[in-house]
Amino acid sequence: MPGIAVEVVIDAPIGFVWADVEDIATHVTWMQDAAEIRFLTDQRQGVGTRFECDTVVGPIKLTDIMEITEWTDRQTMGVTHQGIVTGHGRFTLRASGSTTIFSWVEQLHFPWYLGGPAGALASKPVLRMIWRSNLRRLKNRIETSWGAERARR
Repeated sequence: MPGIAVEVVIDAPIGFVWADVEDIATHVTWMQDAAEIRFLTDQRQGVGTRFECDTVVGPIKLTDIMEITEWTDRQTMGVTHQGIVTGHGRFTLRASGSTTIFSWVEQLHFPWYLGGPAGALASKPVLRMIWRSNLRRLKNRIETSWGAERARR
């Protein structure tokens, strides 16, 4: 199944956006489907960081076990999903003048009891809608912070 891709332009410089996104523990503040994150490693960022994320999508609640597999400061954060739903995802940041283009791509595989490939395909529009909403929240969070930062200068 092809992946799900969403993107947003954030009116803040890439370093400011990365400083927010690299704090994995705060992802629950802008991801409506992420209820709680519990780290499984002492390390909180970078390749090898592992954590559990309680994920809720409608009536479906599961614990997603994730590991950071790619980490390039101010550019990319990649994860593997090792729980009930498996796959991989990637955040990519690109500077565009004084703004940042934030891209999110996920490739997920569902077990047979969640519909397997048919369940994954059926979930695409719902997940795309949730993740677009997540990115709107992230954009608002960062732009509000960036506005306050600029006002203090």
